[in-house]
Amino acid sequence: MEKGKPRGNSTGKGGRFEHRIRSGKGSSVKMGKSVSKQPAELPEIMRLNRFIANSGVCSRREADELISKGMISVNGSLVTDLGTKVKYSDDVRYKGKKLSAEKKVYVLLNKPKGYVTTVEDAHAEHTVMDLLGNDFHERIYPVGRLDKETTGVLLLTNDGDLTGKLTHPKYNRRKIYHVFLETPLAKNDLFKLTEGIQLDDELVVADAVSYADPEDRSQIGIEIHSGQNRVIRRLFEGLGYKVKKLDRVYFAGLTKKNLPRGKWRFLSEKEISMLKRGVF
Repeated sequence: MEKGKPRGNSTGKGGRFEHRIRSGKGSSVKMGKSVSKQPAELPEIMRLNRFIANSGVCSRREADELISKGMISVNGSLVTDLGTKVKYSDDVRYKGKKLSAEKKVYVLLNKPKGYVTTVEDAHAEHTVMDLLGNDFHERIYPVGRLDKETTGVLLLTNDGDLTGKLTHPKYNRRKIYHVFLETPLAKNDLFKLTEGIQLDDELVVADAVSYADPEDRSQIGIEIHSGQNRVIRRLFEGLGYKVKKLDRVYFAGLTKKNLPRGKWRFLSEKEISMLKRGVF
């Protein structure tokens, strides 16, 4: 990359930030309209670690640790064999609490402002779970967080394995935000975002950044991997700018295209496969 030039796309049609990014092979990825389907049935017999992961307690790898430490019981007996297989109807318990290998559910929500990204919060007026209504028997939860005032793409699931992959830093899932600042961003500060800004003990570098609208330099498109809390707002605050509005338009291959604010849909089988294979 030539020094002093920002990386990434600049604008799409009509001057709007185009929600398209490069894949690992240099091609671009752009999601189309998906088809909502209910999740498939679980097999009658499965490995114990999968049963535990499906229950939402943890990932399969973490489930193996719980089993090896003798922290899981099946039908009243502690088990330590990692190869143990169980039936959907078996009584599997962790810390005395019965687990349920629920159907895996994958939901995409276009989060509005004013909603907290938690399952329960006694101090919050609204959580994102309020937007889902009473349509789910499964205990789904948000993957990662968006702060109360941030809008956009949010995935909810009860798949512990997938959650572990999408929240662990080593998997480098891509996130793209459309940022609205109170004042225009100077070009030198645009360059600084790609060179890196120190936040706490980490040098946070934008993977790609550009003006979202060539005629309005207060609108910025930024791609980033860092999972630090409020990272986008803090990056711009570190440069002396205040974020007026923040919208996540892309997360790990998922976009909010054709999904109105405050609405949700099930992921398509294609999207689920993409996430599990890490093709994002």
